[in-house]
Amino acid sequence: MANTIHVDVVSAEESIFSGEAKFVALPGEAGELGIFPRHTPLITRIRPGAVRIETADGGEEFVFVAGGILEVQPNAVTVLSDTAIRGKDLDDEKANVAKAAAEEALKNAKSDIDIAMAQSELAVMAAQIAALRKYRQKK
Repeated sequence: MANTIHVDVVSAEESIFSGEAKFVALPGEAGELGIFPRHTPLITRIRPGAVRIETADGGEEFVFVAGGILEVQPNAVTVLSDTAIRGKDLDDEKANVAKAAAEEALKNAKSDIDIAMAQSELAVMAAQIAALRKYRQKK
């Protein structure tokens, strides 16, 4: 029996991570999900936040996702997200600029749709900044 599971994290643009892992933790719709090899098959939505991958060699990878879909098979985990950024590629300044822009958009929103879009953007940026802090604390 294998003690690892194959993990793919894919954004709209590219494959962000592909490799063997001992464990994966990510923000499920109803709370934090932890996945070990031979997990029961599952498909669910995920919220914006950090995907933490404990790699087969004992290392750790962080990938920020702006929400998406998780598919779990006993020997494979696939995370599909429109936006996925490697932890080491997260940028403090960019995240803070985008958060300020989202806050400005929220202030200037005229309709319910504008407000909903700005709130969603703000939630994603807040999650990205939180993921960045978590990633930095681990280093």
